[in-house]
Amino acid sequence: MTAGTLAGDAPAPAARRDLAGSPFLDAAHGRRPSRLPVWFMRQAGRSLPEYRKLREGNAMLEACLTPELTCEITLQPVRRHGVDAAILFSDIVVPLYLAGIGVDIVPGTGPVMDAPVRTAADVEALPELAPEQADRVGEAIGLLLPELGTTPLIGFCGAPFTLASYLIEGGPSRNHERTKALMYSDPELWHALMGKLATLTGTFLRRQVAAGADAVQLFDSWAGALSERDYRRFVLPHSAAVLGSISGIPRIHFGVGTGELLGAMTEAGADVIGVDWRTPLDEAARRAGGATPVQGNLDPAVLFAGQDAVDAEVARIADEGTRTPGHVFNLGHGVLPATDPDAITRAVETIHAQPLP
Repeated sequence: MTAGTLAGDAPAPAARRDLAGSPFLDAAHGRRPSRLPVWFMRQAGRSLPEYRKLREGNAMLEACLTPELTCEITLQPVRRHGVDAAILFSDIVVPLYLAGIGVDIVPGTGPVMDAPVRTAADVEALPELAPEQADRVGEAIGLLLPELGTTPLIGFCGAPFTLASYLIEGGPSRNHERTKALMYSDPELWHALMGKLATLTGTFLRRQVAAGADAVQLFDSWAGALSERDYRRFVLPHSAAVLGSISGIPRIHFGVGTGELLGAMTEAGADVIGVDWRTPLDEAARRAGGATPVQGNLDPAVLFAGQDAVDAEVARIADEGTRTPGHVFNLGHGVLPATDPDAITRAVETIHAQPLP
């Protein structure tokens, strides 16, 4: 496969909608948008009563892989909040599950693997993901596009390092000790595992692009556990392989606690670099090389602090964003489950009212 092209193993791309003038896409391309665009990570669900009602009796993976449910959940925050982009309702481990790897999402815990991957035999036994195994995700996108109209759709996937950590640890981990132990003790095996995950992740993202996604976000939840040196040695080549297999649409790269990695993550192929709440946007843009639009970065907890506090923080962040090559407003991580949906809607209104440079 040639980097930067859609692989021949994917369906032909869907006809692109006319999204000229989209504030989100304009900002993502570094153009001046008509207004400051906003969408929120984890906007599809969690805090919405209509989401909780729809999820009753439906397990997480079932909801992610039932096209009608995925479509409706993805649309709910667009209808309620008036955000400038939809994010496909999914989960980081969906491509693992689709490939046939034993994983479940346990309420209150998160993804839990049937059997950890820690030996050369384990890595060798990992199955590949065929594009047709993600057809249910493609079907959901096919349902979504007519409903979204002129609202762009962002495809979603977890990055190879984060998937590797779940596989090696067997579930969520605070310190990623087994992951780092394998990384340091057997670099050859580590890169073999990461190469397989990069291939799997790329296939999953390209299936979404082929179905009509207008942008993609590669989400590296746990990359902030690494030093820049280790990120460059053990992770960057594999994230670059994933992002390099996508072309023609904006590629967003986001991680938590990655303020020291922003330059390296941008080098991996990001068109937009996501920033958590710990780093000012203008400083983040400088670390990313000074030419890449940024996304972020309201602390999700601020949405609990009342309208005056939200308005002040939005104005501060929007001002920082004027000193960057382009700004897509977002949270510095995902919407917290107990967030008042009305606070999110009011925040969107405040964001849209911010003056542009």
